[in-house]
This record gives sequence, C-alpha cells and structure tokens, in this order.
Amino acid sequence: MSVFADRIKNLKESQTIKMARISRELKEQGHDIISLSLGEPDFVTPSYIREGAKKAIDDGFTFYPPISGFNDLRKAISEKFRKENNLDYSPDQIVVSTGAKQSIANVVLCLINPGDEVLIPAPYWVSYSQIIRLAEGIPVFLNTNIDSDFKVSAEQLEKAITPRTKMFVFSSPCNPTGTVYSKEELEKLAEVFSKNDRIFVLSDEIYEHINFSGKHESIASIPQIKDRVIVVNGVSKGYAMTGWRIGYIGATVEIAKACDKIQGQFTSGASSVSQKAALIALSESSKENHHMLKAFKRRRDLVYKLLNEIKSLKVNKPQGAFYFFPDVSAYFGKKNGELTISTPDDLCEYLLKNAGVSVVTGTAFGNSDCIRLSYAASDKLLMEALKRIKASLDKLN
Repeated sequence: MSVFADRIKNLKESQTIKMARISRELKEQGHDIISLSLGEPDFVTPSYIREGAKKAIDDGFTFYPPISGFNDLRKAISEKFRKENNLDYSPDQIVVSTGAKQSIANVVLCLINPGDEVLIPAPYWVSYSQIIRLAEGIPVFLNTNIDSDFKVSAEQLEKAITPRTKMFVFSSPCNPTGTVYSKEELEKLAEVFSKNDRIFVLSDEIYEHINFSGKHESIASIPQIKDRVIVVNGVSKGYAMTGWRIGYIGATVEIAKACDKIQGQFTSGASSVSQKAALIALSESSKENHHMLKAFKRRRDLVYKLLNEIKSLKVNKPQGAFYFFPDVSAYFGKKNGELTISTPDDLCEYLLKNAGVSVVTGTAFGNSDCIRLSYAASDKLLMEALKRIKASLDKLN
C-alpha cells in the first residue's frame, strides 16, 4: 500500500524542469552540454531593479507583507494595466503571488470543481493541465498545428464547448510556440464566449513584453467578456526577474478575494523584498528592457535562419516569447545505427547524447510532432547548438 496521496502519484514532473535538471547533472559530470530547455532569460536582472531591492532591505522591508501584495505595488500594477493594456483594474482587483505559476494555480483552485472541463489549445504550457488535474478538473485539448501557426479558431472553440465547460486557458505570446493572437483573432474568440456566459477565460500574458508583432493585445480589453477574464502576468520574463518570483492577476473583486483567501492558506504574501524590486521594475523606465527585446529579436532571426538550413525540419516564425517549436516528424522512422527515432522524446534523447544539446519534447506540451527549443541564450551558444543539432540530424537516415 502506497503512503502517498493519489494527487501526487498522478501529478507529472514538469518536463522543462526535468530536462534542465538532467542538463545540470551532465554538466556537473564534465559533459559539454548546451541547454536550450528552460524558459529563462539569460540576462541578469537590470541594475536599477537590483539597487531598488538593496534599498528595500536597508529600509527594513523584512516583515510579512499583505497576502495580496503591498498596496504601492498593486497601485503600480493597476497603472501598468491602464497605460499598457487599456484595462481598468483597481488595486483591490489585483493579487500578487509567488510567480505567475502560483497565480494560475490560485485561479484554477478557486474556480474549478471536480468534473469541470477546461479548454486548452494545444500545444500548451506544461503546467496548465497538471494544475487543472490537481483541482480535479478535466483538461480538454484543442489541437492545432504548425500550418495554422498553432492558433485555435473560433469554430474549433465553439465545437468543443459542452455543458460542463467552465474555463478556457491560453497564453499569448505563447509558450511553447511563440504564437501571438491579433486583436481580430481575440475578438472572434470573444464572440464565442459572449454566447456562453458561464465560461471564464484565463489569459496568461507573462510574455507580453517579448513581442515582435507590435502592440500586445489582451482579450480582457474586449468589453462584453471582461468580467469573466482573469489576466495573469508578472515580471519574470520581461524584466529578467525569474528568481524573484513575482506574478500577479487582474480580475473581478470577487475572484481577487477568493485568490487572496486560498493564497493565505498556502504561502501568504510573496517576498517583501521581491515585491519592492517589482515595484521599481514597473514604475521606472529603462533602456535595458529595450536592449533585451532587441537581443531576443536578433536571436529569433538567427535561429530561424539556422533552423531553415536543416531540410527536414518544418519551422514557423514565432512572433513572441523566446521559443521555436519545429515539426520534427520527418525524422520519425529514421535511424542511427541501432537507434530508431519513433517519437519527439526519442529525438530529444538522441540530441542530448549525440549533440550535447538539451531541448524539450513536444509531447510535454501536448504535441507529438514537435520539439521545443529556447533561444534565451547567447548568439555564440545558439550558433554552436544549431551546428551540433544539424550535424546530429544529418547522421539519421
């Protein structure tokens, strides 16, 4: 008889974290590994933010903060929503959490009952389905492919809705595909939701500031469904603050209060010093953020060029985030000696052992034809990694 609860036995390990862990272990053993598996900017947090955090420590911000976050930070988030997204969220509609992942978990645990269905366009970020299952909800996947730029259509969405549908969860810009929904595309999805007033929309916008398509569009800006949209965002990606662990939501007062209640029993407030650092990030403009975006776009273009030089790969050009999600199905059935590639999992293992490059299987994101690679690395490392990948794939026949 197992001592562990069913919920932990049924919970899967994050594949992105798993591949990052394996990469670290191999490096520690002396192997030459280039990791393109983890979604983390390779930039150090900008200096003006670090200096603000140091000042917060010196000023004595070392005590428990309010569960939903310091009021000055929530005011800054409210102002950010207003200025950047044309969204009207007052501070009491905002909850600051220990990263966007906790924000998502708070919302799902507050709204999803056992048996409720949650629609998720696939590919999707690895934790969505596991968090939903933890709440005893039922993930329902809406499959997309590279030919549609991995976007779900309004028609596809409408067909998937049942009387048990309670929520729709998506990200734009998207992890793992880099897909960005336009205003027109979001409006078409919103038309479907406007006819189904029991469905909530969880809009993950954590990659908002890594967007090469122009102005970021939020589905929460569409008036007829705004009160049923929960916007999730944070400072990890756009400000290179992954380790500070600050995420937040904008929602109705009722949902914000529910998230405050559940967070109060799990973690209470996010780190006081991290909150003060986030306040600086959101309140003060800096050229460093522009330089990061410029670097990501340059890397995107570099990797796109190099991937297109590998003949059997099928690649789209992502408009945001810092990932490629190439279709590798042309390699299924190919061999290198005794090894046969049958799945993207096999290909990832092969690239790790043969090329010394760590990427993540598309299976983890709900797609069995693709792999995900992150270009949040230096130009030099990216060129070397793609050189190794091409050489290893050329060995398959």
